[in-house]
Amino acid sequence: MIAEQENYKHINGWGIDADPKNEPTYPIKNYTEDDHKRINWDRPVLQQPTVEVLHSNERPGYSAVIGETLPPSGLSGKLRRYAFQFSESSYGHWLPLLLADRINELEGIADDLRNGKIPNIMAERGWNAEWKYNRLGVMRKIAVGAVAVGVIAALCKLKKRS
Repeated sequence: MIAEQENYKHINGWGIDADPKNEPTYPIKNYTEDDHKRINWDRPVLQQPTVEVLHSNERPGYSAVIGETLPPSGLSGKLRRYAFQFSESSYGHWLPLLLADRINELEGIADDLRNGKIPNIMAERGWNAEWKYNRLGVMRKIAVGAVAVGVIAALCKLKKRS
C-alpha cells in the first residue's frame, strides 16, 4: 500500500487522507488506536449482478452493493438504457430518467389492471392525506387541472373547425 502511494506522490493532493498527522479534526478529536487502522483495509468482494443493472458510463464498474429488485423493462427500461449512454452531467441523462419514472408508474398501473388488481391510486399517491391536511391546496390543484384540460379541449375543438 505504501509503495503504491509512492507511485502517485507527484499528483497534487493524492493520498491526502492517508496521513494520520494530516487530520482536519486535530487537535479537537481524542484519538484512539482504532482511528488510524481505517487507512489499511481490504476491500470486500464485490456483489455480482444476476440481472441487468444500469450504471454510470463514467465509472469502470459497479458499486460495491447494487440493487437488483427491479431490472429495467418495457418502455421505461428502454428509456433508462438510453439515458445511461450519456454523462451524468448532461440533460440527456437526467431528463429521460425522469420521463422513465413517469412511464414506469403508468406501466405499474397497467400491470395491476392486467393481473386483476384495481389500484387505489388515491391512497398510493397520498391524496387522502393531502385532502385531510391541505384541502385548499387540493382544490387549487383540481381547479388548475380543470382549467388546463378545458383550454386543451378548446384548442383541439378550434383546430378541428379550421
